[in-house]
Amino acid sequence: MTDIDTHALIVDGLWRRNPALVQLLGLCPLLAVSTSVVDAAALGLATLLTLLVANLAVSLLRKHISEAVRLPLQILVIAGTVTLLELLLAAWLPRLHESLGIFLPLIVTNCLILARTEAFARHHTPDRATIDALATGAGFALALLALGAVREIVGQGTVFAGLDKLTGHTEALPGISLFAAEHGLVLAILPPGAFILLGLMLALLKPGR
Repeated sequence: MTDIDTHALIVDGLWRRNPALVQLLGLCPLLAVSTSVVDAAALGLATLLTLLVANLAVSLLRKHISEAVRLPLQILVIAGTVTLLELLLAAWLPRLHESLGIFLPLIVTNCLILARTEAFARHHTPDRATIDALATGAGFALALLALGAVREIVGQGTVFAGLDKLTGHTEALPGISLFAAEHGLVLAILPPGAFILLGLMLALLKPGR
């Protein structure tokens, strides 16, 4: 694999075909969980890890998978990875597990992951599949973080609130307060606010064009 190939894969995943901002994949968790930086970071990392395992497994097995079981096997790998992540979070970070709620197991149905395993990983070597997973997953996570940061700041006047959910601390960590919560725009942390802010991000950034 050449440096140009590596560079192209990274730029494509992060920017030119960013799964959230260009391809508009995985919008359900993107809009639902991005109410704070902490929740957005957790879901973004879980999605990245799932995509990495799925891409690598499908690439390694690509020459041994028959067409008849290709899609079921890919979904099985994704579901197994998500189940393991959910069990680990429930055991070690129960508050974060509770905060992510149904959107953690719903990673299984995230069209972004199946799209990359089907369109890329099964046609390429493990090293390329790994880079594609890291770049694409990071692109999705960065979009989640950006939207989560804007919604948390505008809606609550804080950033990194609830960091204890990621660290496992028993005491709540309030994060960085930028202004009093009563001065925040509540619409930003509601579902309509998520659509509005994402639309503004798409209009301002116009990535991949």
